[in-house]
Amino acid sequence: MMGGVLAIDILIAEDEPSILESLDFILRRAGWSVESVTDGEAVLERVRRELPRILVLDIMLPKRSGFDVLKQLRSEEPTKILPVLILTAKGQQQDRRIAEELGADGFVTKPYSNAEVVGAVRQLLGDDDRAA
Repeated sequence: MMGGVLAIDILIAEDEPSILESLDFILRRAGWSVESVTDGEAVLERVRRELPRILVLDIMLPKRSGFDVLKQLRSEEPTKILPVLILTAKGQQQDRRIAEELGADGFVTKPYSNAEVVGAVRQLLGDDDRAA
């Protein structure tokens, strides 16, 4: 299934380059391996192929929304329990509610602090023993 590829820790699905760059930087600096995709179709394909330890998923993605991706992942056996951290824009309470109903594991609201993102990922991965 893994085809000899080392599993990645975190897959980021975000289409805003500056946010993606910042997430990639802070998560790598915290010691995780990171890959990224920029649209909803690519998320599903990559997750099925590589099964990351956690998915950081933006709601607003081209081709397929984060909600759609989450719903799809939760309906498939290998990804049913994949930890998913949702990125939502400030003030989008409804997004959060829908994502919760669809089975999201955690939330980070944009604009976020670096510590917030690292803390949320660490919590979902159970990597509490890592140095900051």
